[in-house]
Amino acid sequence: MIEHDASLYAKLNQDAGKLTWPEMQPHFARGAVIRVAPELDLIEVGAVMATDETEILSRWIRDGRVGRATEVEARDWNERGPLFWAVVIAPWVLVQEIPPRRE
Repeated sequence: MIEHDASLYAKLNQDAGKLTWPEMQPHFARGAVIRVAPELDLIEVGAVMATDETEILSRWIRDGRVGRATEVEARDWNERGPLFWAVVIAPWVLVQEIPPRRE
């Protein structure tokens, strides 16, 4: 985990919440949805963006672990209707799909 100001991490963690695809669609339509790979900590990615740590963010983008949501992803989400964890780092909405429960 990357070292961040604990108060920033705590605030972002408190501000994070669940989001459905229909709630996210307007943000996607304006190009503001950033998807975060499941192996990353959503709040950590938000803290990296908020503090403009470009070297770390650039690496995640190059690796394909962080990036703008695509039309293909949007169609998939529309069909499946998954639930997401989300946090806003204005003007972006960072999202990470919540895996379905296994019973």
